Amino acid sequence: MPIRVALFATCLGDRLFAEACADTVRLLRRLGCDVDFPEGQTCCGQPAFNAGHMTEARRMARHTLDVFQGAEHVVLPSGSCAGMLRRYYPELLDGADRGRAEELAAHTWELSQFLVRVLGVGDLGAGLAGKRVAYHHGCHALRELGVRDEPVDLLRAAGAEVVAWEADEECCGFGGLFSVKLPAVSAGMADRKLDTLPPVDLVTSADGGCLMQMSGRARRRGMATPFRHLASVLWEAVS
Repeated sequence: MPIRVALFATCLGDRLFAEACADTVRLLRRLGCDVDFPEGQTCCGQPAFNAGHMTEARRMARHTLDVFQGAEHVVLPSGSCAGMLRRYYPELLDGADRGRAEELAAHTWELSQFLVRVLGVGDLGAGLAGKRVAYHHGCHALRELGVRDEPVDLLRAAGAEVVAWEADEECCGFGGLFSVKLPAVSAGMADRKLDTLPPVDLVTSADGGCLMQMSGRARRRGMATPFRHLASVLWEAVS
């Protein structure tokens, strides 16, 4: 029996990184998974949660629990939203909903985490051979989910040279509402990362928000370096 996966596309995935969501599905199916897309899904509630609007955040969390009820695995092409489901849903809800949240958290995964820890993927061919790649560790995937080696190992397994980058674990400055409330600080943090970026063929990350932040700032600075979602880069490696 194939492993059954429910894709949680996320808001940014739906609106700005649709191809990365499609590549997530393609990649999972290529690796033998049966992928479903529950159509009732919407925002995970993280923006409301971060803004302190707990009533709204709980309402969206309960809706997400209903939509993904019974899913064998829930996979997100986003460390940020995966972190919301795994780290904060059980704290946000109580009673029977807390139990449901803990159950959902136990089988919710960021994409690279799922590929390595659940599917045991260690070989993606050599489709990235000769490419110099810089990987940005998004804060939520790294600090809340403990995802550090998985994306880098997958890129190397596909033949890429993952180039050392002194700021690869530093925050890009996006932080959702943070970039809106403190735009000058946010831009300064992005500039710090870009100032230290070594010569590479592309920059990739598991988080659309981080990619949007860094690529937008890079365009303002006239940089031509491509910024691409990890799902699309990995799909390129195997397709």
